[in-house]
Amino acid sequence: MRGPMHLCFINPNSTAGMTGKIAEAARAAARPDTAITALTNADGPPSIQGPADGALAEPGLLHLIERYSEDFDAFVIACFDDTGLAEARRVTQKPVIGIGEAAYRQAVRARLRFSVVTTLSISVPILEENIEAYGFAPFCAKVRASEVPVLDLEQPGSAARERVAAEIAAALSEDRPNAIVLGCAGMADLAELFSARFGLPVFDGVAAAVAELEALGAAAEAQARA
Repeated sequence: MRGPMHLCFINPNSTAGMTGKIAEAARAAARPDTAITALTNADGPPSIQGPADGALAEPGLLHLIERYSEDFDAFVIACFDDTGLAEARRVTQKPVIGIGEAAYRQAVRARLRFSVVTTLSISVPILEENIEAYGFAPFCAKVRASEVPVLDLEQPGSAARERVAAEIAAALSEDRPNAIVLGCAGMADLAELFSARFGLPVFDGVAAAVAELEALGAAAEAQARA
């Protein structure tokens, strides 16, 4: 990866409004010379809430990565479950990361003990499994569900934001973490707001993925010049 990077964020679900939110968050986090494209998996379910939805989303997700493999420098799976991540890495030689993986790694690199606040309880087991598989369990205080359906985050005026905030407050009181990880791509626009509100780092996987891939690109460029 030399020169300006072009990153592709793939929303594994079919909700285009969420794809737009993801793209906006990614562009806000990116350097001016980093291009961001966001694609929607039109063949996926409207939201991914648990393993069954993830399984439905995977074929379309993998098809998009295969189809556009030569068009981008790297791919980001913009679902916090890291849906199809291992399989995606087998269908392209380009870097592929998941937003869950990226957010955890950002917190771990900062040596921060974190709680995850996600949407529904059905999503908790897969997030716990991923954290264990990545080797990050010693840094995770707890994975918590706010019981907010994913699509409620897309509804202006809904109570979703305050329900997520209430779960963050509970995490701070009960888990005593040093940071919060927001466990849904639909929360990508809330990290800065909640960090200011609660006075601690709040990690969003979309921004974390941009930072990680830009660092990877810079390292590759430096190596090429050496």
